[in-house]
Amino acid sequence: MTTMTTVPIPRTPAARLRWAVHDGLTVTRRDLTHWIRSPEEIFGGLMFPVLSVLLFGYVFGSAMVVPGGGDYREFLLPGLFGMTMVFGLVITASAVVTDTSRGVTDRFRSMPMASSAVVAGRSIADMARAALDLAALIVCGLAVGWSPHGSFGATMAAIGLLLLLRFALIWVGIYVGLLLRTPESATALFPLILPFAMIANTFVAPGLMPTWLGYASEWNPMSATVAATRELFGNPGIGGETWAAHHPMLMAIVWPVVLILVFFPLSVRRFQTMSR
Repeated sequence: MTTMTTVPIPRTPAARLRWAVHDGLTVTRRDLTHWIRSPEEIFGGLMFPVLSVLLFGYVFGSAMVVPGGGDYREFLLPGLFGMTMVFGLVITASAVVTDTSRGVTDRFRSMPMASSAVVAGRSIADMARAALDLAALIVCGLAVGWSPHGSFGATMAAIGLLLLLRFALIWVGIYVGLLLRTPESATALFPLILPFAMIANTFVAPGLMPTWLGYASEWNPMSATVAATRELFGNPGIGGETWAAHHPMLMAIVWPVVLILVFFPLSVRRFQTMSR
């Protein structure tokens, strides 16, 4: 006869915190192991940013003009860094809805584990993947002639802002993934996110757009991060007409913090209340 063992739920705040951290790291290890065992997924994820550098840098680069002068590839690379962080939202949402459709999420919910552990573990695993994607993109950028001209500290700050944006969008992706019903529905997110990435300062300066579109792009959260990283990297293309464009460093922090404050509790609550 098998004896069932009940895991006691911690009562004190400190014990609950340790419990949540332990469970979150366990889920992180599970997600990373699943990712590592899918080398084709790693390869495909890394090829997208690399091909983006080659495609936009060489195919379109000769036709682009940077306001105020400067090399277009140095203008472009921070935009591609930001775009890669934004497109990571689709990866997060797809992984979450896949677990839900396969019953993995329900099994987690039936276990005596911290309710925040599943979403927290997913966020840590996706941040590890985002760091790898960003590293590959930086190496590729260096190979095609891009380089940061700021100090080492400024360069690290720029990378930190990019990862902060990705961390904020992870929580958007988790929440959306918990709302979706099938993995196939996650593919519909890409055409919805594409305008968000394009109506920004990614490929062209907002000043070259129609006035109303330029204003919209300067208030885009991704534009704030890209403009701030261009400033920190010492790359060309800094400037704009709106208040947001004049304060990119501030907005590169404010936008992600707002997204986290909104979507982190929504994600945890959705995980706790979703139907079995």
